[in-house]
Amino acid sequence: MKEFIKADVFSPIDFLHGGQFVAGEGWTHMKRNINLFVMIIAIHHDLYIHQDGTHYHVKPGDVLFLLPHRLHEGYKVSKLGTSYYWFHFNFSSPVSILSDQVIQQEITNIRSNPHTSPLKYNGTIILPVHSRPKYIERIRILSKQLLDVSKANYYNHYAVDYLATSLLIELSEQTITHANTSLEKSSPGKKLDAILEWIRIQALSHISVTMIAQEFNYNKDYLTRLFKKETGMTIQEYISILKLSKAKELLARTNESVKTVAFTIGMKDEKYFMRFFKKYEKMTPSEYRQAYYRTTMNNE
Repeated sequence: MKEFIKADVFSPIDFLHGGQFVAGEGWTHMKRNINLFVMIIAIHHDLYIHQDGTHYHVKPGDVLFLLPHRLHEGYKVSKLGTSYYWFHFNFSSPVSILSDQVIQQEITNIRSNPHTSPLKYNGTIILPVHSRPKYIERIRILSKQLLDVSKANYYNHYAVDYLATSLLIELSEQTITHANTSLEKSSPGKKLDAILEWIRIQALSHISVTMIAQEFNYNKDYLTRLFKKETGMTIQEYISILKLSKAKELLARTNESVKTVAFTIGMKDEKYFMRFFKKYEKMTPSEYRQAYYRTTMNNE
């Protein structure tokens, strides 16, 4: 049975700690029971966590919440280099843990009549305990910003609380928007999920709209219209977002040269990559690296 967290965020959450974990040889998650929430965003390789009778196989692009006062531990060894972002936090108001059946009705009510009672829903977030967000790159970008600010020693400590709350709101919005409720997805919508995942895996190679259309047996023009209608962006824009996210990760986490980063994301022309990066980020790759040098790797 799937579980969901339902909470109010009229006040920001209380962010406690965060970092990036990278596993060594023979690592499994420690056994513990703590009195706070843990959000895990998987980056590289799979991790395996057992929480109160449920085994979670967490793959790159997945998000998992470990709940307060529930025993959790690893149940299988992860590969060397397995990594994930982790955040410890608590809510400032009472939280409900609800079943899939109950939460689906909540989501149906919100989606079917979103403007009838704004006071009832505007401060509410709904978070799956284990999910695979459709737009994981948005989650990762917010995570990197949160980690950077958490290391920056701001005088106003609410900065991290509000950023962490924004991260949860983003995940909640994706949950409500893309949840499988009684309003079932059409066949093209279901196939689009597979297309998005295929593009995500292949994004750093040289792919084109024609290649994608051939892979999924679609007419190129039809696929272009469908993708724009369902996602609000073009296929090329989506590929660019994925490439940009990988470039930002490499700039923030490694000492690779700008030329090497460009080559890694499938751009052989360093100058083109620099123009591409500045177009989206309004700064050069070197300026971005300097701004995010505080995003260090931390063992949880």
